[in-house]
Amino acid sequence: MAAVRWQQGVVGALAVAVGAGAVFAADENVSPKADFTAREITQQLFKAQPGERVDYAGRDLTYLDLSGLDFKQAKLARTDLYGVDFTGSNLKGADISFARLDRAVLIRADMSGANLRGSTIFRPTVYTDLQNSHADAPRFAGANLTGIRVQADLSGADFRGADLTYANFSPLEGRPGQGTLVTLARNVLKSCDFSGATLRHADLTRSILMFSNMVGADLTGAILVEADLSKVDLSGATLEGANVTGADFDGANLAGVKGLATVKGLDQALNLDKTIR
Repeated sequence: MAAVRWQQGVVGALAVAVGAGAVFAADENVSPKADFTAREITQQLFKAQPGERVDYAGRDLTYLDLSGLDFKQAKLARTDLYGVDFTGSNLKGADISFARLDRAVLIRADMSGANLRGSTIFRPTVYTDLQNSHADAPRFAGANLTGIRVQADLSGADFRGADLTYANFSPLEGRPGQGTLVTLARNVLKSCDFSGATLRHADLTRSILMFSNMVGADLTGAILVEADLSKVDLSGATLEGANVTGADFDGANLAGVKGLATVKGLDQALNLDKTIR
């Protein structure tokens, strides 16, 4: 079997495929069932004329190494992108709606302005090493993330101005302290930039949002039950009808927050006496 260039964080996923009898050719980066090779996709994207959007909608691109590519706003709706390496790839403005990005490598991937509506991102690889440098985090600025389902550590990610209406960052098990090999007990979103983002009715149950920037964000009806909002800057944000039962506000900035009188569970929130108002 040709040597495989293992990607950090997706070793387990590739091991499953190899165990099932899959054979990967390192020189062509052939997935056992993908509809294209990485070389074919690279050539197609390179030849695409300005304004031409290469169409991979509904196709199987699992496990391919597509790092560093400019997708030129390609059509990837409902595409299976499980385990794909997008390190440093330009996916700006691409249609990635209802796609599966589970176990994908998203190191420095730029999805600004992309349409990720209804997609899933479960257990991606986001950092090059155990230091979790925020410089490695993907960018989703201005992206459509409505209804997206996430299980990940996306600390340092850029969500400025993104639409996260009904986005779901809650643990799959729905029980405190629970997690499995494939899901997380808590999503980690430390030091993310959500400034100006729309998070209406987003489910951030037990998410760790420490040091994140939520200035001017719209959190109307958001679920922040047991979320860690320590040192989060919520100045000028809208919390109309949000549920903050058990949320930790230690050192959070609530100056100019709108809708506090309608917030649910505020009497059960933690460290409200340590907030900035």
